[in-house]
Amino acid sequence: MRALSSFFLSLCFAMTALAQRADPGFDPKQDVSLNFEKGAVVVGVPVGAHLKASFMAVEKKEGPGTLTMGKLPPTTAKDELGDGIWHGLVSVPVSGEGLLGKVKLFVTYQPCTEGEGGVCYPPTTRWIQVAAAQIPASVPAAKPAVLPQGKAVEGPKAEVSAASPESPISRPEAPAAPAHTGLLLSLLLVFLAGMGASLTPCVYPMIPITMAIVGAKGGGKARGFALSVVLVLGMAVTYTTLGVLAAKSGSAFGAFAQKPAFLIPVSVLFAAFALSLFGAFEIALPPSLAMKLQGDGSRKGFGGAFLMGLVLGPLSAPCVGPVIGAVLVGIAQQGDVWLGGLQLFVFSLGMGVLFMAVGTFSAALPRSGEWLTRFKQIMGLVVLGFAAWNVRLILPAWANFAMWSFALLTGSAVFGLFEAADDMVGQFRKGLAILLLAFAVLLGLRAVETFLPVELLPRGGGAAAAREAHAGWLEQDLEGALARAKAEKKLVLVDIYAEWCAQCKELDEKTWPEASVKQWLTQNAVAIRIDTDAKRQDLAEKLKIRSYPTVILLDAEGRELRRILGFQKPESMLSWLQAK
Repeated sequence: MRALSSFFLSLCFAMTALAQRADPGFDPKQDVSLNFEKGAVVVGVPVGAHLKASFMAVEKKEGPGTLTMGKLPPTTAKDELGDGIWHGLVSVPVSGEGLLGKVKLFVTYQPCTEGEGGVCYPPTTRWIQVAAAQIPASVPAAKPAVLPQGKAVEGPKAEVSAASPESPISRPEAPAAPAHTGLLLSLLLVFLAGMGASLTPCVYPMIPITMAIVGAKGGGKARGFALSVVLVLGMAVTYTTLGVLAAKSGSAFGAFAQKPAFLIPVSVLFAAFALSLFGAFEIALPPSLAMKLQGDGSRKGFGGAFLMGLVLGPLSAPCVGPVIGAVLVGIAQQGDVWLGGLQLFVFSLGMGVLFMAVGTFSAALPRSGEWLTRFKQIMGLVVLGFAAWNVRLILPAWANFAMWSFALLTGSAVFGLFEAADDMVGQFRKGLAILLLAFAVLLGLRAVETFLPVELLPRGGGAAAAREAHAGWLEQDLEGALARAKAEKKLVLVDIYAEWCAQCKELDEKTWPEASVKQWLTQNAVAIRIDTDAKRQDLAEKLKIRSYPTVILLDAEGRELRRILGFQKPESMLSWLQAK
């Protein structure tokens, strides 16, 4: 029994050491498979790992012709940041025009391992070489999907670069989400957006005037309905063309639509749109162009109705621009030409509902007035919220708090914070405005204390506990940490993180706030957090960082004592810290 006990104790110590070794046994190049099968690049990771959707891209950098990346398949789960991820194999369709000979496809992906010790690796780019004849001339009709376990994939194999050898992997079961449900929901939302756009001050007052110009009023219900349908079809031609162009451009730049260089200008543009809807300034076509589009005479008949439908898009741009712009951004990021055209066609149908009602029944619309102004302001608030949401993951915490505080302050003004409440509806609006003001003040205080930093409000759990856990930590200043450690005769604990790393957030929220871990750090080490991905890239090579999170223990001279990779539970981290 003593021999058996010794054996099991040795086994436990060996497993603990294995779990805490510096190399997790996963290589972001060797353990991620890369193939070309049936007109698609197939990327795969083994069990216990996943791929992040936000960094997936396929492009061609050299040689004749153009390459287009198709729509990415539905993700199978979400990580701690709420980002979509895939397990197993993911198939990314591509198509090309004018390709010749052998084509190098450069594939960018980001793998992460899971569980305790799980890490996220920086986005990795590799290339595979494919014969031009294997790349279809158009996007395949079959929808891309995560391949389930045990399904053999037929078709010629691509040549993989010698710098990127493959490792055999298992194929876990990963059923794709039902595509038709998401399609119907997206089309319904776009249809409702079109109906909302028809209520904007640039469109709503034009409806009865337009229908009178084309001769729909007073000509009978059948003729009125037919003219209305033709006019809406003219609108559909304009907007469907926009959808196709957005999808074409979106598939060309692929993952670029997820990067700050795209997201920040788009958000600034939509913030300007929102200010326009609030009445800060007017966006209008040049008068000469507007007169040309409107024309001088009557446009009666079916030809005139179709022509009026074509020009209604540019004429309504000052108010419809923010709404349709949000739809176009989503289409560009998806890169699906057929879906892009369909969504904008459905948008035009939603926008044409009131036109058809007035043309068919000669309905008298309610007069435009305060309700229309209020609706315009609410739409501005929605557009402003879209601008803030678009950049939430690429801004520092204090800027996020400040941005949402401004949006809520704007909302409180829109809902009548500074207006008298004479009736029940007014009092309800006033109460909602006061509530938004209270939230705006709280978020504003959070922005101030995060930026300075100071403590103005009581701290709670979750992310607040994580911020409290880093009280006293240095930020990005390794040189200062080493000098302080030498003066205080302590060690230096370096927490290497990246903003996109889900396991880093988990470490911040679950491990560093633990009382026993905090006590050890206070007594023995100078703690510092360093973002080597975005802020201190000069230290990435010096500290030999290849995955996130990485925790390193240094002596006061800067010599590495040991390191541990990935998320660790508090007890595992404390055991590692106390190791001799």
